[in-house]
Amino acid sequence: MGISSPGIGSNLDVNSIVTQLLNVDRQPITKLDLKSAGFQAKLSGFGTLKGVLAQFQASLAGLSNASRFQGAKTAIVDPTVATAIGTSAAIPGSYSLEVSKLAQSQKLNATGQVSSTATIGSGTPTTLSFDFGTVAGGTLNPDGKHIGSTFTTNGNGVKTITIDSSNNSLTGIRDAINKASIGITATIVNDGTAAPYRLSLSVGATGVSNSLKVTVAGEANLKALLNHDPAADGSGSTLLADQALKETATAQNAEFKVDGIAVTKTSNTISDAIPGVTLTLAKTNVGAPTTITNARDTANVTSSINSFVKSFNDITQTLRDAAAYNPATRTGAVLNGESSVRTIASQIREVLTAPVAGGASTFTLLSQIGVTVQKDGTLGVDATKLQTAVEKNFDQIAGLFTAVGKTSDALVGYGSSTAKTTSGAFALNISQLATQGMTTAYGAPTSLIIDATNDTLQVNLDGLSSSVSLSRKTYATLNDLAADLQSKINGNTDFSAKGSTATVSVVGGALSVTSASFGTASHAEVTAGNGQTNLRFDKSSPLLKVISGLDVAGTINGKAGTGNGQNLLGAVGDATEGLSLSVTGGAIGDRGTVNFSKGYAYQLGKIVDSLLGADGPIASRTTGINASLKDIAKSKDALNARLVVKEKQYRAQFTALDGVISKMSTTSSFLTQQLANLNKSL
Repeated sequence: MGISSPGIGSNLDVNSIVTQLLNVDRQPITKLDLKSAGFQAKLSGFGTLKGVLAQFQASLAGLSNASRFQGAKTAIVDPTVATAIGTSAAIPGSYSLEVSKLAQSQKLNATGQVSSTATIGSGTPTTLSFDFGTVAGGTLNPDGKHIGSTFTTNGNGVKTITIDSSNNSLTGIRDAINKASIGITATIVNDGTAAPYRLSLSVGATGVSNSLKVTVAGEANLKALLNHDPAADGSGSTLLADQALKETATAQNAEFKVDGIAVTKTSNTISDAIPGVTLTLAKTNVGAPTTITNARDTANVTSSINSFVKSFNDITQTLRDAAAYNPATRTGAVLNGESSVRTIASQIREVLTAPVAGGASTFTLLSQIGVTVQKDGTLGVDATKLQTAVEKNFDQIAGLFTAVGKTSDALVGYGSSTAKTTSGAFALNISQLATQGMTTAYGAPTSLIIDATNDTLQVNLDGLSSSVSLSRKTYATLNDLAADLQSKINGNTDFSAKGSTATVSVVGGALSVTSASFGTASHAEVTAGNGQTNLRFDKSSPLLKVISGLDVAGTINGKAGTGNGQNLLGAVGDATEGLSLSVTGGAIGDRGTVNFSKGYAYQLGKIVDSLLGADGPIASRTTGINASLKDIAKSKDALNARLVVKEKQYRAQFTALDGVISKMSTTSSFLTQQLANLNKSL
């Protein structure tokens, strides 16, 4: 195979000629590269714009929260006595606070054990039942035992754990109690005596209604150690073994005065003594009351409005810069000429040109609170006018920025809305109030003596059925029996896991079980069990009253709403679709008007959501740009393929020409030589 090098024989620069010809043919590719670079720049520009819009969206989300415009500023003169946190419901004013007692939780100790790990008893499965309630009357001896006291359950439910051969040591009992998360913390304290290991139980909840009763069913040794009924005692100071634990700290309520009014609460954290204020008591201050002041947080409101203005101006400037054109240099910004940018700017700007409809606020325009549109499209703030508006109409500001509802009936509350809810004033008419499911026995129990023959009940609560067991004992009164039944129902894990609770009361000398929930899902009935007949819950009598719960019913804006418990939802397809109102009581019939408004921050937030959505102008334009870039890439590939073929053609042609010129050059040299020789001979 021969080796060729174009141009060697002819001195023709074939490589240079081919390169220059290819450069001419490559000009369409260069133009495509420039076009591609322009599209890439636009793609980057839209990415930057998308990021700025996302930041604007985040700021609007915070400004769309009504609580941002309804805050309270609460202060206390002596913060060592208590802390005070106000909400939008706090009423401006001042209150005196004098604390005489702090709420306290109960603590109980067991007798000492020689070992914390040695087994207690034989390991027979034993049930520990923990009930919480009030210990009243009698006295507490120095040894921590109650004399002449009574115990009344608080009805929040009996909690149980099982001790068996896997955990029948002091350590095992401690761990079982803590693992169960029943509102009791168990620890083991070493007191340094001959039997130093003492189980200590601390009740988590404070207040006199959270004292502890422990019932042990099974192992005798465990019963002797842990069984604790504060109402069980003998005559005088002789205590039965049923009060095995020693009380070292007595449950106590918080006692304090607000403006001289005595208040008692089970907890040191109180949210219902002063409207809209949560107090956390820290120490007593008898004889030296401190002062709590509530004021509307106008500073936070003005700050929020200024934040809104800044966010709007930032996005306005960004859109202007993205589409700018410099006539001096005759150059445009990266997104100059993009119609989608003009569309975005127009949609955002147009929101502020229309007043807020619906009537949920007395304000309908930003200019009414000192915020106006400037000539350049940005917003300006008249600080004095804004401050005056906030101070004089504090409750009305939120409606100018957020989605809010206002009802004319105090027993009707605005709950929520959706994007489908239209601003407006809607008449409300209630035809049925929500009710609770309940069952009332047809008479007094046959006996208040509960034993193995009549201690179980199958209860259906809110659609879930489970068995409960009453305490086997003789109840002093029917109210005591009702309290125990309520405690057992609410302590049932099947019900508590679902969040269902019930109230058991005495109505006309008979027991009545009522679900805590409202609506058609609300149900409370005793369906079976060996105690059903004794408590007069069997269905043999037509006097047994079983009532199912009902949903609230009525119309909003003249259209039948959908009831869900105490909540009434606007009709689908109507202007009120997505509107949720809570009706907690009142009369049947016309219930006034519901005003609903969508403020500017809310409206802008929804527009930005759509702009950034999958079907929005940015996504649509970037999809188009990406499609164009793909088309350019395909065109470049085709042109490059053609250049490869052309290069081969050019090289073949000029290589052939090179050969011809080389031969002609050789012939020319030969003839020149022959002529020279001929001249010499002549």
